[in-house]
Amino acid sequence: MEYGLLGRKLPHSHSPKIHAMLGNPNYALFEKEPEEVEEFLRARDFRGINVTIPYKQTVMPLCDVLDGAAIEIGAVNTITNCNGKLFGCNTDFDGFIFMCNRAGIDMAGKKVLILGGGGTSHTATAAAKKLGAASVRIADLNLELNYTNLYERASDAEIIIHTTPVGMYPKIDEQLVDLTRFPNLSGVVDVVYNPLRTRLICQAESLGIPCTGGLTMLVAQAAFADKYFRGATHTGGEIVSIADTLQKELSNIVLIGMPGCGKTSTGKLLAKQLGKEFFDLDQVIVERAGKSVPAIFAEHGEGYFRDLETEVTKDIAKKGGVIIACGGGTVLREENRIALHQNGRIVYIQRALADLARGGRPLSAGDNAVEKLYEVRRPIYESFADVTVPPCETVGACAAETLRLLGEKQ
Repeated sequence: MEYGLLGRKLPHSHSPKIHAMLGNPNYALFEKEPEEVEEFLRARDFRGINVTIPYKQTVMPLCDVLDGAAIEIGAVNTITNCNGKLFGCNTDFDGFIFMCNRAGIDMAGKKVLILGGGGTSHTATAAAKKLGAASVRIADLNLELNYTNLYERASDAEIIIHTTPVGMYPKIDEQLVDLTRFPNLSGVVDVVYNPLRTRLICQAESLGIPCTGGLTMLVAQAAFADKYFRGATHTGGEIVSIADTLQKELSNIVLIGMPGCGKTSTGKLLAKQLGKEFFDLDQVIVERAGKSVPAIFAEHGEGYFRDLETEVTKDIAKKGGVIIACGGGTVLREENRIALHQNGRIVYIQRALADLARGGRPLSAGDNAVEKLYEVRRPIYESFADVTVPPCETVGACAAETLRLLGEKQ
């Protein structure tokens, strides 16, 4: 294989897909243990490789030539085999700047706080300075400025850049800092791209702070690396298009709405049309509990059901590129909404109350029960949804309108 990615564990890497979208299908994954890295590089059995953690510093002394950015940052993420000599450079730097510019995050004259002291923080530091930051401070566990005192010593930060693994898959419900403790924030950057939105990014969005996750950086650094690999020049528009396409592919489509509105039938059809896996949260709950939803309510009460629902929601929401049909009350809990939003595009399916299916739905029984539920839930559905599908006559029409609103090919 001529090109590829060097790392230790790479089961969820998007790099082969990204490079294929950039026009280079000859890209493989090279998983190596630390003791194997030197031998791999000495063999020089490649034309170009990217390097990811934990080897960005390891490979530096094994390169014959280092460019200025790699030396300044202290990390190499791209190595080109030039007639037997290994040329090491750092395209993360340019990828980081591209990501910030695309998100409209202006660091000029700003106080920047970087969370994490690893290799990526060095890239972020160099980029922030290049972008004109007035000051750059780093907080990490073993530094004078750390996570126990940064609220007192760095609460005046205007830009926060997160470079640690906290909040990364599979522990996506973790968050390193509380953004409400930084009253002057005008931008938040998180280099994590799985999930698509970390808890940190979700909070920034809720506070109306300009923010970005790391997917655009991942695509941009690959595009800049491809110039070293194959001499290929990729435009900013091409990078953005690939990042947007990848974001769609990795996103879950999350269907919400009243009980009986057609989420399950629509979700199954969407899964078939798009070739994606389908999950009905109520069905997963039934499988885990070993009993029907009415039986759970009757034997344990609604509180027990909601707790189990939250457990299931968080588990399924971690997946990427699947279709999820939520129970009617799933989105009542904020923690469920956050979990679904991290990897999801939220679709609210409307249906006339008179047309809602009510059989086997404990909370839909009784006089005016559906109307009372709708009065409480409608504002939540509307505010949480990315798109709203109006009442449709058939499941096929509902699925087609969902795809149209999401910009998916039909």
